[in-house]
Amino acid sequence: MVIIRNPQERRGRSGFIPDGATGRSRILADFDVAIAGEVNLDLILYGLDREIPLDREILGDNFEMTLGSSSAILAHNLSVLGMRTAFVTRVGSDELGRIAIERLAESRTDLSHVIRSAGGTKTGVTIILPHGRSRRILTYPGIMFEMTCADLDIEYLASARHFHLSSLFLQKGLHAGLPDLLRTLKRRGLTISLDTNDDPEDRWDGVLEAILPEVDLLLPNEDEIRRIVRRETVEEALDLLGQRIPLIAVKCGPRGSLVQRGSERIPAPPVTVTPVDTIGAGDSFNAGFLTAWLRGESLQACGRAGNITGALSTLRPGGTEAFRNGELRQGFLKQHGFPIGGLTGSVR
Repeated sequence: MVIIRNPQERRGRSGFIPDGATGRSRILADFDVAIAGEVNLDLILYGLDREIPLDREILGDNFEMTLGSSSAILAHNLSVLGMRTAFVTRVGSDELGRIAIERLAESRTDLSHVIRSAGGTKTGVTIILPHGRSRRILTYPGIMFEMTCADLDIEYLASARHFHLSSLFLQKGLHAGLPDLLRTLKRRGLTISLDTNDDPEDRWDGVLEAILPEVDLLLPNEDEIRRIVRRETVEEALDLLGQRIPLIAVKCGPRGSLVQRGSERIPAPPVTVTPVDTIGAGDSFNAGFLTAWLRGESLQACGRAGNITGALSTLRPGGTEAFRNGELRQGFLKQHGFPIGGLTGSVR
């Protein structure tokens, strides 16, 4: 295997950075956020009926290939929003992996610790069939099952202020060492956020129970939070999880978001748009919320920030295309009062 070096220079060390999550400060942190996760391309085929017959050639009306995977979409969009982001992943020695990494590098995410496997395992790929606000998601996991905690440079991760994990149930190779990894990062002063995403086996157990005590911020959608604790309503789920997790931000789709800290619940109204594509909107919400939270904004502003970036994502296919369009991104953030100054400058 070989290490992929980022074509962009690694960003310099920062000065004094206030940590709005904990009230502490981290001095000379290399990165705002470190992410260890999966990367793949999304192949999106539009215009198909919900019921697809067998043994027929079915024609779609549009096709897009975009950067996919929750972890990579979040890393890309955090970087575009001005957060210094470190990303660790394992990719195959194939064209899909090359294209995905090149697309992610455009955002200036630090990729100095990405590993390209020399073995035969291919980079994963996801085929998405949108049907209005719902969609079918078909994934070949490929190499995303293979990254283990032994692949992670703890000093590199600990040079950030915050660590985030997405797609918990797809990253099976990390499970064995994940509780120890999170405890180590907490001891080093990092805060931890988690977006489990869906569990394809619909079990919602295993390593999840072991790592929840280390999580400072949970970022589920309404369906996920109910499934995590097997409750019928979001309110019941929040009652239970609020006793274990300091901060929870629930993505409520067209109804905006709901943030809970202790017994306090703070709704944030939606940003109304006509969506082109909702793929990646949840990951884009995470990017806006984390950007605001790590810069010390109020929880109401954090929820609002997440709603703005989630809505922005829906204006183009996939989870990153709207963020890649500098004119669209800057205009939308300005129009809706994105609550972080200095993020609507020149196109990268």
